[in-house]
Formats: sequence, C-alpha cells, structure tokens
Amino acid sequence: VFGLSSVAQVVLGRGNFGQHLSINLGFGIGVTLGIHAAGGISGAHLNAAITLTHCILGNLPWRKLPAYLIGQFLGSFMAAAAVFGLYYDALYDYSKGNFSVTGPTATASIFSTYPAPYVSLLGSFFTEFLATVMLLLGILVIHDEKNNGALKGMQALLTGVLVLGVGLGMGMNTGYAINPSRDLPPRIFTALAGWGMEVFTAGHHWWWIPLIAPILGSLAGALLHKLFIDFHNQPLLESEKEKGQLEVETS
Repeated sequence: VFGLSSVAQVVLGRGNFGQHLSINLGFGIGVTLGIHAAGGISGAHLNAAITLTHCILGNLPWRKLPAYLIGQFLGSFMAAAAVFGLYYDALYDYSKGNFSVTGPTATASIFSTYPAPYVSLLGSFFTEFLATVMLLLGILVIHDEKNNGALKGMQALLTGVLVLGVGLGMGMNTGYAINPSRDLPPRIFTALAGWGMEVFTAGHHWWWIPLIAPILGSLAGALLHKLFIDFHNQPLLESEKEKGQLEVETS
C-alpha cells in the first residue's frame, strides 16, 4: 500500500506531489513496516523469490511454501485494490476514464513495473537479476550474526534502507520489481479492473521477467554470500578450539 500509493501520487499528481525519491521512500517504509508486522510470526517472508530460495537451500520446509506464496499474493493483490479505490477519482480525472498501459496518460505502471522504452529484454532481465542479487546479499549480511550483522531490532529498518538503495541506484530501467509477489498480483488486478490483457503484452511481453529474473538473482546472491563470506567465516568447532589451545600450551 505504501509503495503503490506513492507511485500513484507521483504519477497522478503530475510531479507536483513527489518525485522518484518519493517512490523509493514509500517502498522502503512499506518493507520496514511489513517486517515489523510479520517478522515474529513468519520471519517476514515478503518476497516470493527469497522464500523459494530459502526452500531450495533447506532453510524453510517446502510444505510452508504454498501458504507463504498465497499470503504474499493476496496481500499484494489487496494492496492494489486498496490503492485503486483510494485514487479512483484521480485516476479517472487523469486518464478521462481511459485506463491505458502505454502512452502519455498511461497508469498501469502505478501498480506493476514496465521497462523503459530504450531497454531491451536482455537488458531488463539483467537489471532485475542484478538488483535482486544486491537485495539478497544485503539481506543476508544484515542478518549474518556470525559476521557484522545488524544490531538486534535494527534489521527491519536496515532492510527498508536496502530497498531504498536498490531503488535509488537500479530503478530507472525497469522500476525495480525484484519480487514476483510484488509485481504479478497487481498486474492481474489491473487486467481485471479495466486495463485489459495489454498488461501482459506490453514491453515485448515483459510480465514474465519480474517472475524469473528475481528468482535467479536471489539464488545467485545466496551463492555469492556463501562463497565469498560465509565459507570464510565459519565458527571453530569445540574440538578445533581444544586442539589449538593444546598446541599453545605445549609450545
């Protein structure tokens, strides 16, 4: 709700009620509050790509995956419906009742991401892939208690700042979806609410990239963290500690 409504205010307000930074802040604040709301209940799984990654890595039982995905998708779908209701009058005034996906009065991008006209499919795929790599790496280091993890209670805020940083640096090409459950449910809502099936064909059938690229990016981010940080920061086993202590005493 915070993220989508910030986009709506920037677009429908024609730049008089916020800029690109407003959108970045809106999503960052939304993520922070979402983690506070769900962190103690489910670990705050807000991103389908990251949830799937945790299942693949064995950190989350596969039996929990359907419930987590349903929760994420329903929440995102209802957020789109809430923002649609909140700004319906402004939407109608802005578009004169013509809800379009492309063109000078396009409004579908309020709810889901679309690539900039100059970006190729390969370029947009790489953008979403790299942005999700950085997101996953950031989340892992924030929560890495064996390394220099965040202070207890600060994880939610720093994750929100992380999302803000991704948007500030990597949001121009594609709108930084970085999350299948953030992008697909609002897209389905817009298809039902008056924008039609063009939401799936626009941008050379762009819609599948925010589903696949974040999943691959999340897996790549986990691999990079494991190879370059986690493997080199393993705690000593008690037997190794005792062996080391014995060698010191002997010498």
